[in-house]
Amino acid sequence: MPDHDKQALLRKLPSVSEVLAEVLAEPTLMKQVGGYGDDYALKSAVREEIARVRAGLLSGELTDARVDLERVVRRASRLAEPSLIPVINATGVVVHTNLGRSPLCPAALERQREVAQGYSNLEYDLDGGHRGHRHGHAARLLGRITGAEAALVTNNCAAAVLLCLSALGKDREVIVSRGELVEIGGSFRVPDIMAQSGARLVEVGTTNRTRLADYQNAVTDQTALLLKVHRSNFAVVGFTEEVSTADLAGLGKKLGVATMMDLGSGLVERPPDPGFAAEHTIREVIADGIDLVTFSGDKLLGGPQAGVVAGRPDIVAVLARHPLLRALRPDKLTFAGLEAVLELHATGRAAQEVPTTRMLTETAAAVRDRRGEVLRELGENLPSGLQVQEIDTRARPGGGSSPLTELDSAGLAVTHTDLSADQLHQHLRAGRPPVIGRIEDDRLVLDLRTVLPDQVDLLARALLQLGDAANQTTAP
Repeated sequence: MPDHDKQALLRKLPSVSEVLAEVLAEPTLMKQVGGYGDDYALKSAVREEIARVRAGLLSGELTDARVDLERVVRRASRLAEPSLIPVINATGVVVHTNLGRSPLCPAALERQREVAQGYSNLEYDLDGGHRGHRHGHAARLLGRITGAEAALVTNNCAAAVLLCLSALGKDREVIVSRGELVEIGGSFRVPDIMAQSGARLVEVGTTNRTRLADYQNAVTDQTALLLKVHRSNFAVVGFTEEVSTADLAGLGKKLGVATMMDLGSGLVERPPDPGFAAEHTIREVIADGIDLVTFSGDKLLGGPQAGVVAGRPDIVAVLARHPLLRALRPDKLTFAGLEAVLELHATGRAAQEVPTTRMLTETAAAVRDRRGEVLRELGENLPSGLQVQEIDTRARPGGGSSPLTELDSAGLAVTHTDLSADQLHQHLRAGRPPVIGRIEDDRLVLDLRTVLPDQVDLLARALLQLGDAANQTTAP
């Protein structure tokens, strides 16, 4: 298109006030907007839509300067809603970091509501009538669950590791196997945490084989810790060897050097799936004699985001006195939710009431039953061109908890005669609530293991609405 033609089209672009007047004059559009009127969200949507049309005219992709009022309304509705919203996790990844990790159970939400709506004894000793300590609210239950004599809580597991290394290893040596210098999500590396703490990293062994003698030969009078790290989101297989927690603990006691394990995901009770057989539980590591164990509250434990340090009382007391703890401590909502979840684990009710534990332990038959509920909701109402097929799937624990474990599961493969798998996924993500699945073999796969029971009807409704989405996409 010649430049003078583009300029002529650009001059036809309406102003913000003109587009606003058109929207406000249409009752049907105003109903879709939801009563936002000409407020910030609607004005922003108009500006963005005009900018989109202008860019299209300049690039030659558009030859019409008209602004699509329907697009303005949809954009305004999106801008006016909260940024952080619930989604349906149909990926089959139970502890999905990008989707908020563990859903909280009703007991945790109720405890948080009770504590949040007024004042609480967060740092007040009711018996003595003086200032108390917030970490005591979770310590008793943590001890009951893990077997540790003392514990404290930070705002996440990385913070717990940073606190331990800063308080115990600053300007001293921390010995760790080369095979355990892991990188977790978001390019977050254990060596970087150690560097920030001021500890001096001492690598021993090789990537695939580390022996007890490697640790022993590296110990000097500057050694502060012997450290083990859970490999999180990968596994080393084949010609391998690593030091057990019991052997490392024994060496530490023999040499008078503290031992620590960053267990990461925080397995309390081992699920029945064979894939978890090689995973350490927190209690097992404590029983093996490791002095300090760090783990997450929002992974396999199924609670709110938190990091826990459990272990020897004298060492935990050193951490409690360190000034960094104040910067890393959690708030009252974290303690309230965590205490409620810990109670469920301590009383043997986690498999029934903690969503993460339930998803990890339920049978494939139970997942198939939930899939059947979705299909019954769909009935004979599938839109033209949409196919929904029952398939067997493999779900994953997620959260770097057990990288080789796959759980037998049940899912739906969704295809459409006029839409690609990517387009189907895009439409489901644009719904409310958004549905997040995965794409396999050019099909959109929805794994029902991670779809919560009260989301079954929402998922079915989202699938039925794909008919409207297909019409919009394929319209001339």
